[in-house]
Parts: sequence; structure tokens; C-alpha cells
Amino acid sequence: MNLYDRVFSNNKEWVQKQLQLDPTYFSGMAKGQTPEFLYIGCSDSRVAPDAFMGVKPGDVFIHRNIANLVPNNDISSLAVLQYAVESLQVKHIIVCGHYGCGGVKAATTHDDFGYMNTWLRNIQDVYRMYRDELDALEDPEARHRRLVELNVREQCMNVMKLSFVQKRLFDSKDIKVHGWVYDLANGELKDMEVTVDDLKPNLDIYRFKNVNAPQ
Repeated sequence: MNLYDRVFSNNKEWVQKQLQLDPTYFSGMAKGQTPEFLYIGCSDSRVAPDAFMGVKPGDVFIHRNIANLVPNNDISSLAVLQYAVESLQVKHIIVCGHYGCGGVKAATTHDDFGYMNTWLRNIQDVYRMYRDELDALEDPEARHRRLVELNVREQCMNVMKLSFVQKRLFDSKDIKVHGWVYDLANGELKDMEVTVDDLKPNLDIYRFKNVNAPQ
């Protein structure tokens, strides 16, 4: 049996196991979702947030793309964010990168990736912003790991620029934005300890008049 056909065989076995454990499992899932987390991560096949977070189906609303980006003009990620924040009322927004990210590495090669160049330029912009710090790192691996971390922080900043996120952050104060990095080599998560204070130095640029944001 090839891998594709095996997927459907595995699915039937999984359904039977779930029903044996809980006959109402699927009927309960069909009623709706109330996740506490929005997870924005990389599409890398080796990164499985449900597994390393140790959560159940229904706990995490997930959006994935190459290098866990939240570009200011990306309709897909912005639509996911607005739905999660306003409709699902998630309590935590997580941007999670990972060491060994192919997208981050590709952005630093200067190779021509065609249409992908536009997407990777978002990472190159992060490099430009922190060029002095990154160029000072002589070890390529250390430079890569630091760029992964800085990219996560900047994507968290992009999340906090959004008006509907700011309303929850500053008015109702019932949501938090987090930046994580996952290490493929050991399976551990690193909390980058991103806070709203990271927005404050530039709050006069990004804040909205209808948001009770701190000065």
C-alpha cells in the first residue's frame, strides 16, 4: 500500500479508536469551536503545534505559511486574525518560528526564487532593520537563529499594529500576544517574552484614535 492510500486506511482506524474512547467525540466536535489560542506558525512539515503544545483538537486555531509571517498586506493572515480575535474571541495570539527555517535561510541566500521573492522580502526587511546586530555575528548558524528570533518579534509587532487587536489589548485587556521559537533539534519551545511594551516606543505611529492605548 502506498503512502497516499495508507492515509485513508489510517483514518478509518483512527475514527474507530476515537469512537471507542468517546462515542460522542465527533458529534461534539461538529457543534462548534471555542479555541483559546490562535497559532501563527511556519508551514514546515516537521513542526506540529498540536503535538508539542500538548493540546486537544479544538483548543488551537491554526494559520501557517512560509516563515510564519504576518505581512501588513496579506489578506489571508489578516482575515484569520480578525476572525480569531473578533468572532472566536481567542485569549492568546502566538507567533511561532523555528530554528532551521527554510524560508528564513532562503531569504539570506540572494538566490532568485521567482514569485517567492515578494514573500521572502518581508524577512529581508527584518534583516535590514537589525543588520548591524546580525552582521556582527560571525557564525552563520548563530546569525540564522537570531534572525529567526527577530522575525518572530517583528511579526508580533505586525499583529499588534492591527486596530481590532489593539482594542482587545488596551480596551478590554483580555488578550495577549506571544512570540515563540521551536527548536527542531530538541523539541523545546522558547518564549521570546514579547509584550505590549514592545509597541509603546512606536505607539504614536500605529495606534488608533478609537483605542484607549497608553501614551
